[in-house]
Amino acid sequence: MPLGALFSGAVDALERAGVDVASLREAGRRLVIGGRNGTTFITTRPSDVPTYVESGAADLGIVGKDVLREQSPDVYELLDLRFGDCRMVYATPAGEDPTPAAIEHLGAVRVATKYPVSATAYFTATGRQVEVVKVNGSVELAPLVGLSHGIVDLVATGRTLRENGLVERERIFESSARLVANRVSHKLKAEQVDRLLAALQGRAG
Repeated sequence: MPLGALFSGAVDALERAGVDVASLREAGRRLVIGGRNGTTFITTRPSDVPTYVESGAADLGIVGKDVLREQSPDVYELLDLRFGDCRMVYATPAGEDPTPAAIEHLGAVRVATKYPVSATAYFTATGRQVEVVKVNGSVELAPLVGLSHGIVDLVATGRTLRENGLVERERIFESSARLVANRVSHKLKAEQVDRLLAALQGRAG
């Protein structure tokens, strides 16, 4: 289970599918939560969900498509759960787009991001050289202090961009919460996985 923005949506989706999530709602700060019928829930940061599922520490996981595209984990992506909608964008300070001038004069555009793989792949696919600066904090700060020409980041409403004087220039891809499965668990526990999948498909969104 992903902590943070996707957590409540993930809990709600499971509850609508008939999963008893009472223990999750009362978890507090516990990271491993026992549920009914032998179910165990693990809560962790979204970027770690694929690691636990790929390694077999968890049979199933819920994680954003942005994380899957960035990490390319060896898991089965089973279902778009249709919540947590957001988009990966390229944004720069408002006014004249600095990108063309950067490419013309420097040969590349400098981009700050928490998603270096996605950023590099996007600019490479569009035929532009990019210098990626990996940041872990508030990525919006980078172009405001001259660290980069723009940013690649995940946005939902765009409010944070606007509040920092940034504008969306290019949309890279759409993202939402996905159900993923460990490859071995998908085979060995096919009946249970398929039953949950069917329930989620009937109630997703």
